[in-house]
Amino acid sequence: MSLLLLRALRVGLSTHTLGACLLSLVMVQPLAHAAESAATTPLTLQQAVSAALQSNPQLQSITFEFRMVDARAQQAALRPVPEVSIDLENFAGSGETKRLQAAEATFALSQVIELGGKRDARVGVAQAGRSALDIERQATQLDVLAEVARRFIAVAQRQQEVQLARTAVELADKTVSASERRVNAAKSPHAELDRAHIARDRYRLEERAVQVELDSARKQLAATWGASQPVIDGQVFGEVQADLFTLPPIGDFAELATRLAANPDFLRFASEARLRDAELRLAVSQRRPDVTLGAGLRRLEASKDQAFVASFSMPLFSGRRAEGFVAEAQANRELVDAERRIAEVKAQATLYELHRQLTRAVLEAQTLKDDIQPRIAEALKETEYAYERGRYSYLELVDAQREYLAVQATLIEAASSAHTLRAEIERLTNAPLTMSTP
Repeated sequence: MSLLLLRALRVGLSTHTLGACLLSLVMVQPLAHAAESAATTPLTLQQAVSAALQSNPQLQSITFEFRMVDARAQQAALRPVPEVSIDLENFAGSGETKRLQAAEATFALSQVIELGGKRDARVGVAQAGRSALDIERQATQLDVLAEVARRFIAVAQRQQEVQLARTAVELADKTVSASERRVNAAKSPHAELDRAHIARDRYRLEERAVQVELDSARKQLAATWGASQPVIDGQVFGEVQADLFTLPPIGDFAELATRLAANPDFLRFASEARLRDAELRLAVSQRRPDVTLGAGLRRLEASKDQAFVASFSMPLFSGRRAEGFVAEAQANRELVDAERRIAEVKAQATLYELHRQLTRAVLEAQTLKDDIQPRIAEALKETEYAYERGRYSYLELVDAQREYLAVQATLIEAASSAHTLRAEIERLTNAPLTMSTP
């Protein structure tokens, strides 16, 4: 059986697009029956990752967010528009101001002059917001790919459980046949055969239940690329090509800890800090008031004369009113640093716990695979041989079968846990672990 390699990939990404996908998979022997393989197509992890990158609804929704951010940036770059005004005074009154005899009409244009670099500050906030969204997209992308890996491993685990359930049914069939021979030879009571039939029926029910769980896991995997059924590229996929029992390497904790800084979750803080700095500059720019200049032409109807008019206006006490905005922006900037420190501590603790659990899972699976599994298989074989010859009882045979199946189930669980933990570490560190070539 060939090897399942769950390793993180980097697919041509710049500093703005870090990890495009986490894992890749080498072709392995399919686990499903030949009849299923003829009706469906096997699925590799590369195919699942590619489908999720192209069609995941969560990733597609970010496209609209970029469009909104770009629209805000375009709006922020606009200068204040000039204003036109028409004033009419001293008309429709009494005496000399009756009708339009003493009316004064003024046509003027005015323009707000922004001071203090407000426009550049607005543009800076918009650009920093887009950079923050780009980092958010990278983090979301890694989350999606990590979820693809988890669900892919879950399908592989269910496949092994289905295979184990079939093994249990086969063992039960052998027990029924052996019991029939013993009953017919008057070496065992008929109740023993009844118990063997009951045990086989129960294993068959369990096989159907595990098959339902496998079908559900396949649909959950397909949901990562927005499909409601286990379909990819227009074809129904059957088994996933995976070998859970080729265990992942553990990796050195110190080396893994140094990779945390490359995680988009931490790059997000750097981007957030740039955004808060831009907002602080915008708040500071509000201290300097804008001025409004105007010029126009006035018509004096009483004397039939025209005259030019000019205006200048500026708000007072703008610096005092801006202090609250500046203080808020400074607090937001300092909050980013505090949140980053908290996140670093949590990430270190999470990585340590994941590394510890991975070490334990790999050790457990390796011991089960290399030591306990061969021994329990040999013990079952000897018990079956002895039962056939009447030296062991039915209960001793059943106990041996249960121990054998329990070891297999524990091995599947430990191996699946090891691969899942490794995928979690890859998500956290945004870098592949060193893989050994078999």
